[in-house]
Amino acid sequence: MNLRAPIHFYFDFSSPYSYIASEWVEAVAARHGRRVQWHAVLLGATFQAAELKPPMSYPIKRDYVLRDFERSARFAGLPYKQPECFPIATQNAARVFWWLDAQDPARAVAWAHAGLRAYFTRGVQLDDPVQLKALATESGIDAEAAEAAWQDPQWKERLKAVNEQAIASGVFGAPFFIVDGEPFWGNDRQAQIEQWLSAGPFKGL
Repeated sequence: MNLRAPIHFYFDFSSPYSYIASEWVEAVAARHGRRVQWHAVLLGATFQAAELKPPMSYPIKRDYVLRDFERSARFAGLPYKQPECFPIATQNAARVFWWLDAQDPARAVAWAHAGLRAYFTRGVQLDDPVQLKALATESGIDAEAAEAAWQDPQWKERLKAVNEQAIASGVFGAPFFIVDGEPFWGNDRQAQIEQWLSAGPFKGL
């Protein structure tokens, strides 16, 4: 039985870097005898708490980040197609995640993968209820039950509480990782996370 603390992985369904990180975080955890605890959050809430704006809202950054999204995916060996509508609201997909997580965390993780891959490789608009229900069906989830879940006040409150917990833990972007209490922000922190898991705090800390 693995009693070591999990890697807490915070992601947003509309975050390209979350998509890339979602494809390596489980393998990294497994190499070091850890598991991953996934947290679907809303970047908008974390940005607001941190008084930040999305990178795409800055003209000087826009062209760069669009280039970097694709380049980073290519570097990771992943398919990537920049969605025509970007970013999008992802609260419904996130509520479905937490609804599934309450039943079976593995199904929630499978849904996270399905949503991230669908949006960033096929352009499936997760903010469109019709497309979201179709993705649920494709993923083996009852579409009507999924729609009922994202409309249910219980899962709206659950997502709100998760966002508040994330912000209280210092999360201000995605992907965000917390390993043994140590925060790491960004897909580009993989090497540091690997080193931390392997040998603990870096020398000099």
